[in-house]
Amino acid sequence: MPCQIDQKPRLALIEDDPIMGESLTHLLSLEGFDVSWYKSGKEARDALRAHRFCVAVCDIRLPDIEGGDLFLALAAERSDLPPFLFLTAYGTIDRAVELIKAGAADYLTKPFEVEALLHRVRELAESYGIVHEQTDDTLGISPAMQRIAEQLPRLARHAEALLITGESGCGKEYVARRFHHHAVGSEGAFVAVNCAAIPESLIEAELFGYEKGAFTGATRTKKGLFERADGGTLFLDEIGEMPLAMQAKLLRVLQDHRFTRLGGEKPLTSRFRLVCATHRDLKAMVEAGTFREDLYYRIHVIHLRIPPLRERPEDIRWFLRRFIAEFNQQHPDVRKRIDPRAEAALLAYSWPGNIRELKHAVERACILALGPTLTIDAFFDNAGNAPESAEVGATISASLAEYLMACERDYLLRALEQNQGHITRTAAALGITRKTLWEKLKKLECSQEKQNGYPTAT
Repeated sequence: MPCQIDQKPRLALIEDDPIMGESLTHLLSLEGFDVSWYKSGKEARDALRAHRFCVAVCDIRLPDIEGGDLFLALAAERSDLPPFLFLTAYGTIDRAVELIKAGAADYLTKPFEVEALLHRVRELAESYGIVHEQTDDTLGISPAMQRIAEQLPRLARHAEALLITGESGCGKEYVARRFHHHAVGSEGAFVAVNCAAIPESLIEAELFGYEKGAFTGATRTKKGLFERADGGTLFLDEIGEMPLAMQAKLLRVLQDHRFTRLGGEKPLTSRFRLVCATHRDLKAMVEAGTFREDLYYRIHVIHLRIPPLRERPEDIRWFLRRFIAEFNQQHPDVRKRIDPRAEAALLAYSWPGNIRELKHAVERACILALGPTLTIDAFFDNAGNAPESAEVGATISASLAEYLMACERDYLLRALEQNQGHITRTAAALGITRKTLWEKLKKLECSQEKQNGYPTAT
């Protein structure tokens, strides 16, 4: 079972050095972890068999059992082993790499930077399934989505209409539901309809409802979406697909808050918040005569644009780990963790299907992966193609190894660029040490010749 939000996340520290162990225990405790310190491999093995931990920080060299052997033995016994972060000296880096391939989460070389350790431990704890209290309210951790999250409560207090634009699958309906939650909470209904999914001949009946006998097949009276949304929120997804004739009728309802069911004579009243969403350019449609200008200005009072996932890479990792955590909560007997090399490849992918594509890719990988570790093979098919057979941002090389190296090289250089070439900040952002970053740059043949001020690949 994952750690619960009503208790401190439990962390197993496996370190025989008394000075290092005491220092890390104090440091990690200050960060909010419930640290259990074990000075031998046998002691740690018994504890990990008996108790649940969110992370295990383990030295490779232990007095009785080699740290790697401890991990491999436990991994063979159970699928819900917490992520292992190994602490290794330079001479045992090869062993650490072997353990990563076997399913360990990551390693740090001694001496390591404190911030790098804390950053990586926090990430691993979250990936294992710590669910923070604000998770349901979180739209993402990128600055763009944080700004939208901050705006929604204020908009919900005052706005009667909201227009959300963005590519398909980027989270428009989720933002609409958060707006509804802030506006009316559980007291009103959230009524959603995809205008592109309803045939033109039926959309009026769906919106207005109808009386029994109004037309052939109307064997009973049915409330329409306007009526059902009274006191709540009506979400019209893909509003750009609504026929022009229906747009005029919608505008009248928005102005008067009155309508009549098909076949009925009694006017009905409904007051609701309206949220419209579309992936199309409504302004261009107005100019082309395919969308009513008066309706456009009626629904365009407040406009939120949801950036595609490729414009907010911080959210790719966040959603990736959130979806894995959700799978692990639903299937605690087959807990999954992602291989860092697979994560790097997924971060380099452009995700044209946005969050929806990412979620389907994670579900597919969790189902197809034979072991607890989600490797690159679980996400990519035998031809080396990315999820949904879309093209990966990096060029697919002749071999999978070459492709993975290209992904890692591209990711490291992008990280350097985002941190203005500052090695220490880049290493901290990646959760590795400066030494590890330099080693990776050298291994991946990233020259230190400057182009636009940043290192470039040779």
